Amino acid sequence: MIDNRNYIIAIGLSILIVIGWQYFVMGPRMEAERLRRVAEQSQIQTTQPGTPATPGTPATPAAPGGTVAPATTAAQVVMSRADALAKDPRVAIDTPALSGSINLKGARIDDIVLKGYRESVDPKSPQIVLLAPDATQAPYFAEFGWLNETGGSVKVPGPDAVWRQDGTGTLSATTPITLVWDNGDGLVFRRTIAVDAKYMFTVTEEVTATGDKTARLLPYSAMRRFGTPTTAGFYILHEGPIGVFGDEGLKEPSYKDLADKKKIEQAKVTGGWMGFVDKYWATAIIPDKDRQMQPIFASQKLGAVDTYQTFMVGDAVEVGAGKPAASSSRVFVGAKEVATVDGYADQFKIEKFDRLIDWGWFYFLTKPLFHVIDFLYKFLGNFGLAILVVTVILKGIFFPLANKSYDSMSKMKKVQPEMKELQERFKDDKMKQQQALMELYRREKINPLSGCLPILLQIPVFFALYKVLFVTIEMRQAPFYGWIKDLAAPDPTSLFNLFGLIPWDPPHALMIGVWPLIMGVTMFVQMKLNPAPPDPTQKMIFDWMPLIFTYMLASFPAGLVIYWAWNNTLSVAQQSIIMKKNGVKIELWDNVRGMFNRSKSATPS
Repeated sequence: MIDNRNYIIAIGLSILIVIGWQYFVMGPRMEAERLRRVAEQSQIQTTQPGTPATPGTPATPAAPGGTVAPATTAAQVVMSRADALAKDPRVAIDTPALSGSINLKGARIDDIVLKGYRESVDPKSPQIVLLAPDATQAPYFAEFGWLNETGGSVKVPGPDAVWRQDGTGTLSATTPITLVWDNGDGLVFRRTIAVDAKYMFTVTEEVTATGDKTARLLPYSAMRRFGTPTTAGFYILHEGPIGVFGDEGLKEPSYKDLADKKKIEQAKVTGGWMGFVDKYWATAIIPDKDRQMQPIFASQKLGAVDTYQTFMVGDAVEVGAGKPAASSSRVFVGAKEVATVDGYADQFKIEKFDRLIDWGWFYFLTKPLFHVIDFLYKFLGNFGLAILVVTVILKGIFFPLANKSYDSMSKMKKVQPEMKELQERFKDDKMKQQQALMELYRREKINPLSGCLPILLQIPVFFALYKVLFVTIEMRQAPFYGWIKDLAAPDPTSLFNLFGLIPWDPPHALMIGVWPLIMGVTMFVQMKLNPAPPDPTQKMIFDWMPLIFTYMLASFPAGLVIYWAWNNTLSVAQQSIIMKKNGVKIELWDNVRGMFNRSKSATPS
């Protein structure tokens, strides 16, 4: 009776742990993801103009030698996006992948919409807005220019400088634009902006002297972001400032780190890049790889609003009569598509640019797994089918190990009568019982833990596939069949409203859909093919494991649950074939019935 009570307590504690995980960990993470989508969508929703905003002007990190970059203007009111875009003169952007505009006031890239991506699977949902101008709810833009060297007083174009377009027309993938600003004191600044068919801008700066004026100026480029964005909050994904700096390698400070430290200054580097990454989107400034630059992460609080900057400033260059100064940089603004990001890394020789996508510590496994899935997708036309085929391939790779495991389990089943006889003989002496069982295992060359091996083999692949589904935009909103419209999101159905038949939305903790249930059944069948462990505690754990896994995986991406269910199904087929080959009876139904029969050795209450 005491043993039974202990088992019930252990089961109860296990269920409480799982429920606690769902309620206190997965629940808040899913809510954070929902809030992130709301925040993204709010970028294009109209807000009431005239709402007071925090006054003040955000400071800019000091350049080498103490020179300060031009301040960014701060909006006194929060406007609707449409009103903010209408208040300044602009040059339109129109490419196959992007739409938006460049603000002639400050010559910023501050209005970018991604044509190929929408907020939800609904084709009528709003397109993703990535960059937003000053005066909106969450300004986010790229900025370029020149700074005075220490002691210099040359008038350089700041955020309020209004540039003019040299000529007319829209910035497109085939037509660059040139902007001009005259400082009225002998220097003319020209900025040529080009963009390709995807997400890479090229910005070329030139300063010429019209008289005897000379100056020493430092080129800079920056990404600026107002307000701390809502992040997914998952430990497996970095969202925030990012950069790669020569020997220092990859740096990924969090928004909190940057807000606390205010400034993180890296060593000067030739090449490198820095910017901000969200789950699926990114911005990055990539200076001329032959120019030495000083990278700086910086943050400043404006009232209640934190602002963040990634800032790169180059060494001073001299400009004078007949001696123009020039600088060039690239700016990535777009979706973190694997082929696109890798293509830019190769095309422009950008070091570790593929780290825009957080492949994680298992980079060597995660990225190749994605490429295999993507390759199969191009043939099959469905990422879900590609995952099923990859599962078959992985089963083939692990076939020898799994075979050995299942062979050992089959042998264990054959000697089960001897095991029961030993348990009966030494039922009053647990130590001798264990010694006798271990001697039996050695004699028959049986590994009692072999049943765990198939599950252990899945764990690295499971996490790699989880990472692929979670971080790659190719998996975002990728449909399977039926009710699965997004393989990267959990199964949207629930047992507790009879899969939609009852008009009730269950809480997150009760969202146990069809595919998690299928996965649980296949896991249950697989485990019931194996002999029951001789130890009652182990048997209890194995009996409850499918139920616990069903509950835990209900909140995981549907693609991952489909993989696990299909893998279990293949394992059942493989194990059944091996058991038949070894002359072992498949006692699935006997084992299931045994779950509900009280052990003969149990003491009646």
